[in-house]
Amino acid sequence: MNSPTPHAAASPTLLILAAGMGSRYGGLKQIEPVGPAGEAIIDYSIYDALRAGFGRLVFILRKEIEQPFRESVGARFEKRVAVEYVFQELDTIPAPFVVPAGRTKPWGTTHAILMAADTLHEPFAAINADDFYGAESYRLLAEHLQPGVSEYSMVGFILRNTLSEFGSVARGVCRIDAQGYLESVVEMTSIARDESGIRNAGADGRITPLTGDEPVSMNMWGFTPRVFPQLRERFEAFLRANSTDLKRECYIPSTVNELVAAGQARVKVLRTCDAWFGVTYREDHPRVVENIRRLIRAGAYPERLWP
Repeated sequence: MNSPTPHAAASPTLLILAAGMGSRYGGLKQIEPVGPAGEAIIDYSIYDALRAGFGRLVFILRKEIEQPFRESVGARFEKRVAVEYVFQELDTIPAPFVVPAGRTKPWGTTHAILMAADTLHEPFAAINADDFYGAESYRLLAEHLQPGVSEYSMVGFILRNTLSEFGSVARGVCRIDAQGYLESVVEMTSIARDESGIRNAGADGRITPLTGDEPVSMNMWGFTPRVFPQLRERFEAFLRANSTDLKRECYIPSTVNELVAAGQARVKVLRTCDAWFGVTYREDHPRVVENIRRLIRAGAYPERLWP
């Protein structure tokens, strides 16, 4: 199997959200080895993206992890494809807003994507650094994100295939119309299995039962640069309502939901048969390693991604 190679400037860009430190996981999970040659999940994501036709990488980082990230991850790609780094910090918010004393949490994925506004001038996909999405997911996005595209897109996964055995997870639960477009997405932040099935426990104590067949967002989005002024407007509205809150975050599924509800965006849901997996908790790690080895045995990936 040949290694992927860079593509033309007209190709879409892959924006990789890697600013989080993995608080529930307990470490810098973005660079935790899962492959037989020390590859992280992010290596497989980039390998799949380059094979699908993405031509540039933009990493969203925090300054405090820049050096280990660039040395452990970025250096592998800088000779293979154009790479840029953009930084998400607590104080990179528009005036007159200020960071409240005591806040340590980032402002969320809407804010993270917004940090790349000066860098991205072409259609792009946004993904989490620590999620394995599968090769078909990148092909679907690359086919959609062609020059001149106006609609946004989202790769939709099946909820039951995205849960952890070791604790609750956050998922954007979606409703899709008959034409395959997103009608709504609700961010549920505490979804887990229990003896009675799958359910979300809301912050207000409300329990929402789920079937497990719901389509969910795993933060794999396709956008055009037109999204940036929309994100800026929504993020400023979020700050007006929540700037003194020490923990609340502005999630991109909620922001997209607001844009769809207001008629400001149309989002095509790209359904994939690929299985998602990730390392929300440290206990997830052995299963991720085994899943990678299974895919290698099936011929989906070479033993070493970057010879």
